[in-house]
Amino acid sequence: MRVSVVIPALNEEGTVAHVVRAARASCADEVIVVDSDSTDATSSNAAAAGATVLNWRGIAPEIPVQPGKGEALWRGVRAAKGDIVVFLDADVTTVEPGWVDGLVGGFVDKHVHLVKASYTRALNGAPSGGGRVTELTAKPLLRLLFPHLPELDQPLAGEYAIRRSTALEVPFVAGYGVEAGLLIDVASLHGPSSLTQVDLGQKAHRNRPLSELTEMSETVARTILSRAGVLDVPQRQPWTELR
Repeated sequence: MRVSVVIPALNEEGTVAHVVRAARASCADEVIVVDSDSTDATSSNAAAAGATVLNWRGIAPEIPVQPGKGEALWRGVRAAKGDIVVFLDADVTTVEPGWVDGLVGGFVDKHVHLVKASYTRALNGAPSGGGRVTELTAKPLLRLLFPHLPELDQPLAGEYAIRRSTALEVPFVAGYGVEAGLLIDVASLHGPSSLTQVDLGQKAHRNRPLSELTEMSETVARTILSRAGVLDVPQRQPWTELR
C-alpha cells in the first residue's frame, strides 16, 4: 500500500519545511506540496526540505484554477500516486512523523475509507481552546442534520487520510468547507462506519483572528447545509466524472 502525503500551501514559508521533514520521516512514499501561487519562500523552503513542489496551475493545466483550499486538495489528489492520500496543513508546528503513520494505520480495517485526526487544539499559547469553528459551527450542525454520522472529535481537521480511489469519486468543495463536505460525502458513499479517527496528541498552528473565522464559519455552515439539500455550494466535480 503506497502512501502519498499532500500538503496544500499558500505563503507558509515559516512552517512548511518542518511539516515536509516530518512527512518524509514517516511511512510516506512521496511528499507533495501543492503551492497555490505563494509570494514568499514557501515553494523553495518546501523543495529544500525534500518535497516535490507542484504549482496548482501545473496539475491538470487545462482546467483554470479557482481560489481556495479545496482546489489545492482536489488537484493534489490528481497528482498523487499512492493508494492512500494523507493531507497535512502547512502551518502546523507540532506535526510529527507519527501523525502520518497513525493516520495510515487506520486503514488496517478494509471497511475504512477516511481517517480523521483527533487532538487537543492549542490557542495562542494555551494548551486548549482552539477549534472555535469546529465547536461552534460544525459540530452542532452535523449533530442536528446528520445524526447518523459518528461524533468525531475534529471533523474539520486538516490532518486526515483517504483512500485515493474514494477521493477520486467525491466532489471537493471550494475553500474551507472541503473537510466537512468530504466527511459527509464519504459516509454517504460507504456508510458511517467508513469513518474513523486516531489520536495524534496536540495540535498547534497559526490561530486566525475572529474576523477571519466569521467567513470560515459561514463557508463550513453553507457546506453542511448544502449536503442537507438546503442550498448550493461551489465545488469541483469528482475526477471520475471528468475522465
